[in-house]
Amino acid sequence: MTTADQPEDIAALAKGGRTNVAGFVLRLGARIPFLFIAGHMYGAALVGRFAIAVVVVEFAALIATLGLKRGLAQALSSTDRPHNHVVFDALALALIASLIASAMLFAFPQAMYPNSAIVGLDRFFPLIILAPALSDVSLAALAYRHNVKASVTARAVIEPWTLSIFAFLFSFFTHKDGLVLAYVASMVAALTASIVPLIRSYGVPHGWSPQVGVLWQMTRANTPLAGADALEWGSRNVDRLILGTLFAPSVVGIYYMAQQVASLPQKLKTSFDPILGPVVTQSLARGDLAAIARQVRQVAFWIIAAQLALAITASIPREGVMATIGPQFVGGAAPMVFLLFAEVFASTGAVSESALVYMARHRNLLISMTMLALQIALSFALILALRTAGYGVTTQAAGAPIALMLVVLLTSFIKAGVLGRILGVSVSPMRWPLIWAACAGALVGGAFALLPPAWRWAQVSIGVAATLAAYLFVIWRYAFGPDDRALFSKMPSAEEATLPNEGGFIR
Repeated sequence: MTTADQPEDIAALAKGGRTNVAGFVLRLGARIPFLFIAGHMYGAALVGRFAIAVVVVEFAALIATLGLKRGLAQALSSTDRPHNHVVFDALALALIASLIASAMLFAFPQAMYPNSAIVGLDRFFPLIILAPALSDVSLAALAYRHNVKASVTARAVIEPWTLSIFAFLFSFFTHKDGLVLAYVASMVAALTASIVPLIRSYGVPHGWSPQVGVLWQMTRANTPLAGADALEWGSRNVDRLILGTLFAPSVVGIYYMAQQVASLPQKLKTSFDPILGPVVTQSLARGDLAAIARQVRQVAFWIIAAQLALAITASIPREGVMATIGPQFVGGAAPMVFLLFAEVFASTGAVSESALVYMARHRNLLISMTMLALQIALSFALILALRTAGYGVTTQAAGAPIALMLVVLLTSFIKAGVLGRILGVSVSPMRWPLIWAACAGALVGGAFALLPPAWRWAQVSIGVAATLAAYLFVIWRYAFGPDDRALFSKMPSAEEATLPNEGGFIR
């Protein structure tokens, strides 16, 4: 319900955000069992091998969407054709691109396993590419109609829980291929959970047939968006590829687990994508630039406030956090801290990009390309410098997240500045109370960190809660205004957050 002090666009963002915050909690609860199972039942070497293969497959799946994750909303908002025809054009396009990508990786499986032999089911792994690609396009279509429940259900419940359950089951039957088969099962389940509500919402496209000319025009129009998606994804995953070329799979496995823990806060940003894209495109269609600036500032602040809380609370008992995954993963504690703060620094740039991809596609693409090249160069430079200085392999591997943290901070400054100049108003989400809250949390957590080893249990069980409480008190008391509190004014129940809407819409 909107008021004079809470514009409709912020109300829509808050409504979608409430559903997605609940979905994030569900995703967090589902991802933790997978980390525990993978760490304790498969070990660092198999996890590392799986991590490299998955990063290649996911990149191929992202390319196969051809920018439709964000471009579909604009296509739907500017067409006179039946919407279900446009959606099925997009699905056909993603299917064709997926089959091409699958064939290429099937022919050259060494791209997925650069530092190990191709055996067993390895060559057939790329066949799963079509599942995440079609699922992403389906969820983008549902997001256009503000149905974020389908995304929460598919991505926050079905996908991670299927992954965890099947990783556990396959560990008893096929230890080597267990993680890969569990991943395949989770992607198929997520695709099913995406297609069913899509058909309910849009219906069967009677009279539709693929049109080559339309598909080609859609491909050309979305090329900058596809490039932006690929570069954003690359900035978060190229470090894993770099480590895969320089270190043994066990080192990559340790880093991957640290990355998985640190990427949980990043899901907060991606959870807002389904609702932020349509809201921004609708404001752009009206020519309301002030509304776009307000939307970017608001969402970026929400994300930073939440991510900073998670970064501070997880960084203090960092070794204990990684030890819960498995004793051999404690070496990933330092990379985890750098990755957590990289997520905080990246938020402003990532949210600004949600508008830049529609308003300055080519400039945004050029910035992303330059920053990715800088990240790759800086990663190699830091890793090789640490290696030359005689540090161990775990310390050397920390060069990659340090490079990421520095580059995403620079990227956020640049993209926020460019968007601010286009809109004629600043889009910076920073507020001084964020700094005050971070200091309050760090002081409380630091006090618990000084406890002797015998009291380590208190550092984790009591210290984390006390740190979070201090941080949240300052944020709520001094940083949150009416629009911010609207995000928590009516939190959805677990049922509302996980069950797809019967009609495929969120009203």
